[in-house]
Amino acid sequence: MKGNNVTLRKQFLLRVLSILVVIAVISGFTQLYFMKKQIVNQTNEQAEAVANTVKRGLEQTELATETIEHQIDLKLVAHMKHIATQLKEKSADEITKEELIDIRDQLGLSGISIFKEAPSKDDYIAVQSTEEQEIGFSFKKFGYYEAGKRLVSGEVPEVPGATFTDQYTLVLPIAQAGSGIEQSGFYKFAYYHVEGTDFTINPFIEANEVYEYMKNVGPETEIKQLVKESDIVEEIGVLNPKVFADPSLEKQIYPPVKKIEAGTFRYGTPKDEEMVADSNPVTISYIEKVKGEKRYKMFIPIDDNRTIYLSLDYEKMSGPLYRHSIILIISGLASLIVLFLLTARFFNRIYENLQHIKNQITSLEEGDLTVKSDIKDGSELELLSQSTNRMVDKLNQLVAETHKQATKAQRLSILLEAEASDSVEKMYTLSTEATIKAREQLNEFTAFLEDITESMKGYPETGSSEKILSRVEALKEIAHERTAATTDTTITLSDLIQSLHGQARELSDISNRLIKYMEKFTL
Repeated sequence: MKGNNVTLRKQFLLRVLSILVVIAVISGFTQLYFMKKQIVNQTNEQAEAVANTVKRGLEQTELATETIEHQIDLKLVAHMKHIATQLKEKSADEITKEELIDIRDQLGLSGISIFKEAPSKDDYIAVQSTEEQEIGFSFKKFGYYEAGKRLVSGEVPEVPGATFTDQYTLVLPIAQAGSGIEQSGFYKFAYYHVEGTDFTINPFIEANEVYEYMKNVGPETEIKQLVKESDIVEEIGVLNPKVFADPSLEKQIYPPVKKIEAGTFRYGTPKDEEMVADSNPVTISYIEKVKGEKRYKMFIPIDDNRTIYLSLDYEKMSGPLYRHSIILIISGLASLIVLFLLTARFFNRIYENLQHIKNQITSLEEGDLTVKSDIKDGSELELLSQSTNRMVDKLNQLVAETHKQATKAQRLSILLEAEASDSVEKMYTLSTEATIKAREQLNEFTAFLEDITESMKGYPETGSSEKILSRVEALKEIAHERTAATTDTTITLSDLIQSLHGQARELSDISNRLIKYMEKFTL
């Protein structure tokens, strides 16, 4: 390899390696992109599945609660009408505690209170009750004066969360007592105004068992079960957006509301609370680092009053997918490496065969007409090798025949040169002799003609003598011309033979040079 030339093998391997690296990079980024997308989709699906389970639990609990409370409501309504029948002929001031206790015990109630409009006409107050601490309970104090007013006037009262309302009738949901009777207990209160009287009957029953039952079969138990059985669910909570927006609502008695209606909110952050308190709740999810760990959080609003909150372990969720993707990437890289090695090995065989042919051609360039390549791989290179070998054989034959003919030409040119050299010498001798002899004959003939001319001068001039003299002069000219022609012919032949000798020598030189060239080839 000279200069900056790069071998075909190096070019091919570099290009193949570059292409495989590009493929590996593109494939890796593509897999990472789709892996992240799959993680998000799978996480959303898992979160939505958990949320749907909680939602179904809430719906089932609500249905069970509504059914149970409706039965209790109907029972309380019947009790209130029965009490009204017994107290209809009396005024609020005439009703005694003993009467109420007797009715309470007959009906199995927790207590009965009698409400009457305050002298100030701006409140309704409990004036008699089976429970001493209930006396003095004020509608106005707890913000229900308007509801009491509508109740007394025969209109349907409007109280948020009420489980039963009708003309002169109001039944509240199960809630913790707010007037002092066993603050830790849960009760259900009902109100019934007896038309034509000045009082409102307020029976109430203890509902601890009902509350505990709803708690045990409600979403709280199901949430605990989901968190316990799942490896990825950290916590689930049913949150009340309105209480997050206005924490003071948690202190009111009716409707009984809490920030966290079920489950937990231990990993909640100010960002989460702000998200829950939004007046336009939408389903949203994001990844947040809490206590040094990544958590996938999702908020799914069910209605205006409840939002399901999920906190999932992002590392555990994404771990299997990441491992699977890494295995795929490593497998892909391993496949590309194996492909590169197989390609390199295959091309090395081709390159080695090409090198054999290249070395053969290099040897031919150096004059070795015996070198041959032996390639047997069943490919086009084998055909090329066979064709090159045939070309070498033909060149060998051609050069050998040329060398043979050049040797023969050299031998003949040497003989021709020698013979031409002898002929030149002989021709030169003959030419000289012929010229001398011709000149001697010309001189003798000229002298003879001169004698004739001199002899004729003694004769009288007649036509015959003049004719003879003119003929003599003509013969002189002819003799001179023939002598000159003989000399010219001799000289021309001599030059021709000399030229032939020179050409024979040149042919001999050419043959010698050709033989020297032929000697450079190995045959």
